[in-house]
Amino acid sequence: MSVANSLSHPLDNPIWYALTSTQSSLAEGGARARRFPPEIAPFAAMADMSPPSFTALGELMSRSDHAVLFTTEPVAAPAEFKILLAAPVEQMIGAPVQTSMRSTEFVTLGADDVPAMMELTRLTRPGPFTPRTHELGTFLGIRMDGRLVAMAGERMKPANYTEMTAICVHPDYRGRGYAQGLLGAVSRQIAARGEIPFLHVFSDNAAAIALYLRQGMEIRRRICVTVLGRAA
Repeated sequence: MSVANSLSHPLDNPIWYALTSTQSSLAEGGARARRFPPEIAPFAAMADMSPPSFTALGELMSRSDHAVLFTTEPVAAPAEFKILLAAPVEQMIGAPVQTSMRSTEFVTLGADDVPAMMELTRLTRPGPFTPRTHELGTFLGIRMDGRLVAMAGERMKPANYTEMTAICVHPDYRGRGYAQGLLGAVSRQIAARGEIPFLHVFSDNAAAIALYLRQGMEIRRRICVTVLGRAA
């Protein structure tokens, strides 16, 4: 039985559901393995964990590609792959409470902002962010003195759920409520479309988890994130 059929909830296999539903137009691959174009996001998923599905995934990857998988169980990859990272993340769901930030302007970010977005994510390391990630949904930012100092946006969209991502604040501007404000703004635009916000955070990031819990989100379940490369 395939993962897609055996798991009833879209968030149990969010990448697969995104690439076979709302974001299927972006998908590379077929019935056994799919991925986002690498310049948009490194995420990939398989219909199940069978050898043919791993073979299909490998056929999508060059020797230099990485595939990031989100699964409910640890991945046991065959010999043609190498595991570059295996770690638990908490999958959290719900709309964060709104935070009043009357003196702070949120701006919509686009293609012209990519260099600044890349610089901020390289500094803060919120997770995978590539030059075309912003195409997956609306990204909002905060600028101070002409500099992008905080941002958050949308990424995977499995069924009627939308993932909030790239929630990051420059170290010099932390403690001002920017992350909370952006979370609230992004979640409001998601909810306005009749969708449900969710996000992923590494299980050892206690500070971020505490922030999201304070904002009213709940931990839905633990997910395994695995980064695969092709073996030499």
